[in-house]
Amino acid sequence: MTKPIALVTGGAQGIGYACAEALAADGARIILADINADGVQAAAKKLGNGTVGLVCDMADPAQITAMFDEIETNHGFVEVLVNNAGIALPGDFLTIEAEQFTKVIDVNLTGTFLATQRAARAMVANKIEGAIVNMSSVNAVISIPSIAAYCASKGGVMQLTKASSLALAPHNIRVNAVGPGSIDTAMLAGVNADPAAMATVMSRTPLKSIGEARDVADAVAFLASKKAKYITGETIYVDGGRLGLNYTC
Repeated sequence: MTKPIALVTGGAQGIGYACAEALAADGARIILADINADGVQAAAKKLGNGTVGLVCDMADPAQITAMFDEIETNHGFVEVLVNNAGIALPGDFLTIEAEQFTKVIDVNLTGTFLATQRAARAMVANKIEGAIVNMSSVNAVISIPSIAAYCASKGGVMQLTKASSLALAPHNIRVNAVGPGSIDTAMLAGVNADPAAMATVMSRTPLKSIGEARDVADAVAFLASKKAKYITGETIYVDGGRLGLNYTC
């Protein structure tokens, strides 16, 4: 039996790489995509087992199309898509430039839409009952003023997940999302190095610990698996209980 192909965007490090590890453990053939050429090749080599590393800027529609064309020509059709690539670009709300705001939206939201659409077209044409998992965030629900674009993009991802799940349900293609809270990745490095900032994070996290990338990856792998065959249009928040407190900062 041929192993299903799982494509993970933003897969060179952090949560994306952890997702690839979890999906590989479940028997998938992994293709990693990342804007970091050296990083994605190193990650593919590290993961091994024939993992393929591709360079793709998820803000560029032409690169997204070319990536899927290359995968289908050389490897086969994507059955599991993890839309993990994302950026934050924090800044003061009153001074952030339109280009900076747009860049975040282009990567986090438009890139997710385009990859979902392109993968789904192939799934429908080839009668593949696939699974798509988007990376949302607790910031789809609660906001931080210094990352307005990020919050807007993740709110959009949450609604895109719902809308695309309805559009694709007749084809038995499931679309879900995972919303991380405070996870120990490069994005949280500054907080980890600041005791006062870390104390604030702990004050808003009922489980009183920082999450690990694998915590998010396990939720992604579950949603991509047949164990979640009756789940679509949902977001699972991996946040240590943070949303229950409704803290915003």
